[in-house]
Amino acid sequence: MDRTEITPCRAEDLPLLGRHLPTPGAPSRHADRFARQEAGHGTYLIAWHGGLPAGNGQIRWDGCAAPEVQAALAGCPELNGLDVREDLRGQGIGTALIRAAEELARERGRTHLGLGVGDDNPRAAALYARLGYGPVTAYTDRYAYTDEAGLRHDCADPCTFLVRRLA
Repeated sequence: MDRTEITPCRAEDLPLLGRHLPTPGAPSRHADRFARQEAGHGTYLIAWHGGLPAGNGQIRWDGCAAPEVQAALAGCPELNGLDVREDLRGQGIGTALIRAAEELARERGRTHLGLGVGDDNPRAAALYARLGYGPVTAYTDRYAYTDEAGLRHDCADPCTFLVRRLA
């Protein structure tokens, strides 16, 4: 297995991300997350495997935007939008992204890290449980994107917010 390296996103990474980890809508989710990082509100982590982007996840330092989560856990940073290329899942890349996010949170003096998991994603939920994340609150993940035809899509996914105490 090739070694996986986790780095914060750089501007020059965006074209490669678009080619190897496509996202719906415009501007791309990658550009949005990079802009958030540049504004100091997050860290956009990229997993590199075999020299190509293999996965990503964004630490939102101000926490999950869902009101249910803010009410229960104001100030808890969130690892948001964790994703690994489908053909590379099960090889430890998601775990490496999570561990890198935990280390960054510790370096910033944070005592907890949270993440959401869709109720329709038992594989991810099992991974998070193995890594020590436990459920705190149910919430609805609301987001929107604009497709290639210019149509806006509003989405609402039932989720559970999980938290791990960082040693």
